[in-house]
Amino acid sequence: MPRLEWPLHIVRRVVIGVIVVAVLAVAVPLTVDWIQERRARCGDGVVKMGDDHECVGVTDGSFIFADHLKSVEDKIKKENDLLEEHGEKYVSVAYMTSFTLTDDDSNSEESVRHELEGAYLAQYRHNRGDRSSSPKIKLLIANMGSVAAHWEHTVDELIDRKTSHDKLVAVTGLGPSDESNLTALKQLSRNGLALVASTMTTTRIEDPEGRFVRVSPTNVDEAYAASAYLKKQKVRTAVVVQDDARKNYYAKTLGDAFTDVFQDAKGHELVADRMTYDSSVRKTWQNELQYMSGQLCDQKPEAVFFAGRGKHLTRFLDAIANRPCQDREFMVITGDDTTNLTADDLAHAAETGVRVLYTGLAHPDMWQKDRDSVSRLSARHFQPGGSLAKWFPDDQHQDGQAIMAHDAVLTAAQGIRMAALGDVTGESVARMFHQMNSGQRVPGASGFLSFQDNGNPRDKVIPILHLNAKGRSELVEVSQPRDEPPAKQ
Repeated sequence: MPRLEWPLHIVRRVVIGVIVVAVLAVAVPLTVDWIQERRARCGDGVVKMGDDHECVGVTDGSFIFADHLKSVEDKIKKENDLLEEHGEKYVSVAYMTSFTLTDDDSNSEESVRHELEGAYLAQYRHNRGDRSSSPKIKLLIANMGSVAAHWEHTVDELIDRKTSHDKLVAVTGLGPSDESNLTALKQLSRNGLALVASTMTTTRIEDPEGRFVRVSPTNVDEAYAASAYLKKQKVRTAVVVQDDARKNYYAKTLGDAFTDVFQDAKGHELVADRMTYDSSVRKTWQNELQYMSGQLCDQKPEAVFFAGRGKHLTRFLDAIANRPCQDREFMVITGDDTTNLTADDLAHAAETGVRVLYTGLAHPDMWQKDRDSVSRLSARHFQPGGSLAKWFPDDQHQDGQAIMAHDAVLTAAQGIRMAALGDVTGESVARMFHQMNSGQRVPGASGFLSFQDNGNPRDKVIPILHLNAKGRSELVEVSQPRDEPPAKQ
């Protein structure tokens, strides 16, 4: 049988064709993947996720999560770049919360911006300010997306930063006390990171690894402080109005704690069963609040304790303003979530003419009321003419959010400084939280900080604030949790 011989030029074409097909078979999918990745990518460490293509993940300040954050993110990026340029020894601390917000979030743009400003102040003080120490801190900004919907992606990104050049050792902030954020907290702790919550107040936060502390008082502490203040003002009767939404741990623990502590054998009583609304039923909760004003007119309590989010409070105050018994005055006292309201929200609330008080997390004037319990050196940065006023002159910081974020990052910074005699890791920094007693207490602007074994702050003072007619928060007094005196300096 004769052998088939192809001309050489045909053989070459066949071979080249086979190679081209093989290359295309690999290259085309890779190109498609590259294009899809580029479309999904917002910046280094930040990707688009969800139906709204929300940019979530971790940045050093090079990606701006929202326009209103640009000023503070630019400062954080500049500080981080200086560490690289000067070849400084550093580890990283992340500030994590929801930075891209929608109407579903309890936080406001104002409040999260103030948090980031406070976090930057703590970074600056540790790196080259009045608390300069080594190793330095690189501050990372971690966005979980609206209502922490993409916490898993952001947590995974943070865990990867432990072993990258960022050398991440601690995560601060951690967002409000809701189910997603609490689950994220446990995942980070299991992976060996030290954790410092700035505004989580729900009473029970379980961390089997023992790497978690918080700089905020608990809801039980806030309820005790509110109750003690009312009793000091000779208030004898009250009613609790509470959000009954299943996942609102903040409302439940706050309402339960006040119910337990206010009633006593000295004539202080709740004059009616707890009044509830359910914010998870979007179409009806506002109507529920509207109908309560008539009931309150009948019950005649001297005070109403509102256990719900700040965004619900404004609707409740509207309802009371339109009450049938216009000749009767009402006092409403509530918890710290009021600090998440915007200036416009507060001004609108003040227009109702109802006396509104609340237990805050911090206030810039606290040190003037209780100089033994608050670090004056730290507090001065939040005063008129202080660091924040110079850096961010268009922002007011009466809400306390900047102070709490500052104290959270300052706690992580002190843990890093104390661990620096050995290997600075998430585990070693977390162990230092247990040694922050006596002379090693954190000199916070919200109070000197030491921590119990369960991560709660010890002997934390709580400001009682009044919402004035201009929608500004005025410091009334500094109330001790459980009515205990502060530890002296």
